Order: sequence, then C-alpha cells, then structure tokens
Amino acid sequence: MPSSPTRPRRALLLAAASALSLSLAAACGSSGSGNQASTEAGDGKPVTLTFWGWAKGTKDVVTAFNASHPNIQITFEEIPSGNAGGYAKIANAVKAGNAPDVFNVEYPQLPDFVSQGAVQDISKLVTADLKAKYLPQSIELTTLGGKNWALPLDAAPQAFYYRKDLFEKAGVTVPKTWDEFRTAAEKLKQADPNTRIATFFPDDPSTFEALSWQAGAKWFGTQGDSWKVALTSPETTKVADYWQKLVSDDLVRSMPSFSQQWTASLQKGETAGYLGASWGGGVLKSSVPDGAGKWAVAPMPSWDGSPASGMLGGTTFAVSKDSKHAKAAVEFATWATTTPEGIKARIASGTSSAYPAAPELIPVAKAAFDTAFYGGQDIYSVYVDAAKSIKPNWSWGPAMGATNTSLKDAFGKLGSGGTIGQAADGAQKATVAELKNRGLKVAE
Repeated sequence: MPSSPTRPRRALLLAAASALSLSLAAACGSSGSGNQASTEAGDGKPVTLTFWGWAKGTKDVVTAFNASHPNIQITFEEIPSGNAGGYAKIANAVKAGNAPDVFNVEYPQLPDFVSQGAVQDISKLVTADLKAKYLPQSIELTTLGGKNWALPLDAAPQAFYYRKDLFEKAGVTVPKTWDEFRTAAEKLKQADPNTRIATFFPDDPSTFEALSWQAGAKWFGTQGDSWKVALTSPETTKVADYWQKLVSDDLVRSMPSFSQQWTASLQKGETAGYLGASWGGGVLKSSVPDGAGKWAVAPMPSWDGSPASGMLGGTTFAVSKDSKHAKAAVEFATWATTTPEGIKARIASGTSSAYPAAPELIPVAKAAFDTAFYGGQDIYSVYVDAAKSIKPNWSWGPAMGATNTSLKDAFGKLGSGGTIGQAADGAQKATVAELKNRGLKVAE
C-alpha cells in the first residue's frame, strides 16, 4: 500500500472552517443540516438516481453498478468537463431546482459549491470505517466546517508524458529540473522547428495552479476568522515568470486544453510532451491511439531536482441539495470509489488511468490498465512515487469559480500583450473582491 501523498492538514482545515462557516450559514440553509441525507423513497420500489459527470470510464462504472444493484438504478448523463461548461450547467440546474441527484465535482471547486449551498452535508452517511478507506488528504479536501460534503474518487499527482522517439532523435534526456526542461525545449525546437516540448493551456488554469502548488505556494489560508489569499506569492511569481518566458520565447505551444488542435499537434509530433496528472495516462492513450509504443511517463520536473508534486484536479461525488435519495447516492458513490469492481470497471475501459483515493485499490487499477500504449511501462509506479511527494498544506478557496474565471480571461490575452504574472495579479484582486462580496473577511 503506497504512502499517503501529504502529511495531514487538519489544523489548516479546522482553522479554515471558522471562516468558511460564515458563507455556509448564509448559503446552505437547511441543505447543510444533514436532514435530507436520511430521506429516501421508502416504498419498496427501486430507487432511480440521476447522475451527471464527465470523468473517463464513468459510463462503464454506471453499467456495472446497474447490473449488480437492482434496487438502485443510475440514469447517467455525460456532460462537458467542469471547465468546459459542466460546472455552469450544474449551477444552473441547481438554481432551477432540477439538478441531478449526484454529480462529479473536482476538489478545487467543491468549496465553491458548498459555499453556494448547492450540495448536501452527507456526514451522517459517511462512517468512520468508510472514511478510513480513503487517503486522509482526500477526506480533508472533502471536509469543510467539520462536515463531509462529498466522497473522493481519485488523487491526482502530477506526471510528465513524453515522446521517447522525439526525445531520442533530438538527443534530449528526460528533464529532472525546470532548468533542464527549458534546455530540453530548446533542443527539441532546434532539432525540428515545428516541435515544442509541451503546451500552456490558456483556457484551463488548473495546470498553473498545480505547478504553483508544486513550487511550494499556498494560495489560501486563514488568519483568525479571516481568509488569507496569496496568489502573488514569491513561489507563484517564480512559476509565472518561468512560464511567461517559455511562452514569449516560443518554446511551448499555447492552445486550448484537449482540443482538436492540441490532439492534432500530438498526432503530428509537433508537441512532444504533456504536463499532466495520473488521470492523463488514459486521456493521452485515447486521444492519440496511433502513438502506441512511442510515449512514456516520467516524474514531473522540479525546481531543485528533488521529487515534488502538486495535485492537478481530482474528482469527487457530491449529492445535490434537493436530492431525496442521498442514502442511495452515497451507496453508489461508495461502490464506485471503494470496491474493486467499481475501480476495475473504470480502468478497464482503457480511457482512464485514475489513481484511486482508496489506497488498497491501487493494485486493482494497475492490473486493470493495459500499458501497451506505454511500451509496457509500469506507469502506476510513477504515480505512486509522485503521490508521496505532493507538497503539504495546500487548501482551495471558497470562490474558485471567480479565481479561475479571472485567470482564464487573462490567459486568453497572452498573445496580445498580457502576461501570466498580470493574470495572477488580476486573479488575486478578483478573488478578494468575491470573498468580500460574499460577506467573508479577508486579511489584508
């Protein structure tokens, strides 16, 4: 069983609870009381749940669950990923009163959904035995104000995916530091003017956030009953300046994440690497199947060459505030995240390489994932080591929607005079303004 990815962060989250509780009390109302979590149909008929999500392999998980649970049936609707419109769709459905019973939400966005009163407190349904199945850090990321708001599906340690043949052709060794990464980028471009080492995604701030986390930044914390926001910390500024120079010097591509344009650049060999996470192994495999045998996985470069990682995303199962079937929803989420059958159904689809939040299931995931695409490489060993190196004491803020929108809008201006540093500055101001707008105190 692998080591936990970070040391426990209970002190920070308990401190954050006092600040978050201000928004919870105002926004959640009865949906945060936990009363709904015990409400079920109770008429002896099978319970039918609606479920919205986008994580790879989810359809296969639902099919397997429905086949083995005649008393609970899941009606699944695949929606766009959160940053591609999924979160907006969920938020609109919650406001309209027709949200699904259960939906996927990533760790960074969970506090926002909680503070907006969109999800139920499921504490009464999350037993100590159930919590013990998960990485403590995953439980901490789903616990706010001392209450459980979701069940974790996966952890998301970072990893670097690269084209072995293109690196060998250019005489490039796999970089262990960010200085070596830049040198590798220069050599790849010299070997072929059309080739770049990686991509900066202007539409998805999550990679920049994970890189800041890896560098030791701590964007959110508390001081007394106030939030501290530090999106312009020295660590973040170092990451922003480094990537700005890569973009300005045309050493990386800038294009929308997982777009047809990005996929085409991978297929043509014009992009030789992908800075992703554990779940990216399945994404890459399904995006460029013709690249089988050409790709490998390595640890993420770090600033000093020592193992270091942040978390890039990571998904949870949350129960919407108006669902009358929370017990059944938690039973489904528990099966999907803590049973060999649930994990195997997801991974065996070939589209997912999720790193389970339940450590005892990592061998199940490893056995279920066909690594032929990576030349038989044991990619899960890379993920396990990366998980051990995740930097501790990172917390997400309660208004990541505002933070990410500001970053995304500013990143879109990189080609017209904007900079990554300016984007971080703007996001700092936008986040502080949104927290104050919600009635939260912010330490200056």
